[in-house]
Amino acid sequence: MKNNPSQTPSKRLLSLDALRGFDMMFIMGFAGLVVALCKLFPGGFSDWLSAQMGHAEWNGFFHHDTIFPLFLFIAGISFPFSLAKQRSLGHSDRQIWLKVIRRGLTLVVLGFIYNGMLRLNLGTLRLPSVLGRIGLAWMFAAMIYLCCNTRVRIAIAALLLVGYGLVLQFVAAPDVAGADALSFQGNIVGYIDRTIMPSHLLGGGFDPEGLLSTLPAIVTAMLGMFTGEFIRRPDEEVSGKRKAGYMALGAVVLLVLALCLNPMQPINKKLWTPAFVFAAGAYSLGMFALFYYLIDVRQWRRWTRFFQVIGVNSITIYMAQRFIDFDYTNRLILGGLAEKCPAEVGGVILAAGYIALCWLLLWFLDRKKVYLKV
Repeated sequence: MKNNPSQTPSKRLLSLDALRGFDMMFIMGFAGLVVALCKLFPGGFSDWLSAQMGHAEWNGFFHHDTIFPLFLFIAGISFPFSLAKQRSLGHSDRQIWLKVIRRGLTLVVLGFIYNGMLRLNLGTLRLPSVLGRIGLAWMFAAMIYLCCNTRVRIAIAALLLVGYGLVLQFVAAPDVAGADALSFQGNIVGYIDRTIMPSHLLGGGFDPEGLLSTLPAIVTAMLGMFTGEFIRRPDEEVSGKRKAGYMALGAVVLLVLALCLNPMQPINKKLWTPAFVFAAGAYSLGMFALFYYLIDVRQWRRWTRFFQVIGVNSITIYMAQRFIDFDYTNRLILGGLAEKCPAEVGGVILAAGYIALCWLLLWFLDRKKVYLKV
């Protein structure tokens, strides 16, 4: 008799840790290394690649715009596995719900700390944050997962995207006369944040991690959960190779949806438009399909160690860079060598040294089995 997917024992996917590490590597200084390397060969492809290491100013889609949603997508993939493990250990529904809420709110608090809560300037503390959005979007997506079957979750995801897209398209900020509803000044997302927490935003009266745009981010987490649910299907039903193929096909479908929506409502990370959900979902699902096929299907695993060390302590390195002056230590060790070289070469040395310092810290923590788990 075939096992029900919900009864299949949970297993940890090495591809998931490796992909999370690959994603966080760009936050850990790899984007800076790419920019430094591009300066050695200016013009043409190098200029294009260097630009990819930054965010689109408003509309558009650069590689750096994929880092945040990919992390949220990966968190979504993990949840069906985590849930299966908790249930196999006999955890009650109440315990599972409390853990979901605790994790979500803990990430919100870590976001406050990252933004400088410990300085105690609470009157001007930025309340929205990357970690806060991950916590809230993942938490609500997990609640929906716990409450609803797959068909209902698909309907909820569609409703969230359609509803948010319509509000974004047709409801402009009432405090900016005649402004385009999709412009930086005239969007309703910024207006809501300016009204509710005017002293607690990133700046300019708009915050890219604001309240209303958290709704479509929930769908990003849900896409990850749909993927995790699919991956957990027994190999007797769908082989690993076919799973990778289906996910690659799904990525193509999401990309087509993004391109079809883009002329009507542009891909925009700061507004987290439905087109952005599909574009980021296409990248995330495509990258996971690739990593899953190479690592978990073909079993090519020797190259993954570098990324795995980062992936198992991703929150640690994100927070550590806020509190530890890696740049000071890096310049203390490599600054002299960098100064002896041409400026462009020195930049590459310092960028590579920064990554090495961060990675060595994570390697040491991994050796000692020390992980920041939320």
